[in-house]
Amino acid sequence: MNKKAHKIPADVKADILRRVKEEGVPVLKAAQDHGLSPRTIYGWLGKGATGAPSWNEFSRLQKQNRELFEVVGELTVKLSTAQKKN
Repeated sequence: MNKKAHKIPADVKADILRRVKEEGVPVLKAAQDHGLSPRTIYGWLGKGATGAPSWNEFSRLQKQNRELFEVVGELTVKLSTAQKKN
């Protein structure tokens, strides 16, 4: 089976990568929105990988990680409280 390769315009590709990297849009959602395979987007992301993240990106990821831990902690407490009530 021969698949036809479709050329994705550079501006569309850049927009997809920006949404995934900066806005946190899941790769699967971005792929569905544009009719692409998630593997295609992951391939683009892999090609753009240059090693260690910048300090800004590292700081952003640390902050996001702390926020996620806080949310998980809050949800764990709520779940534990709800289970005790039952």
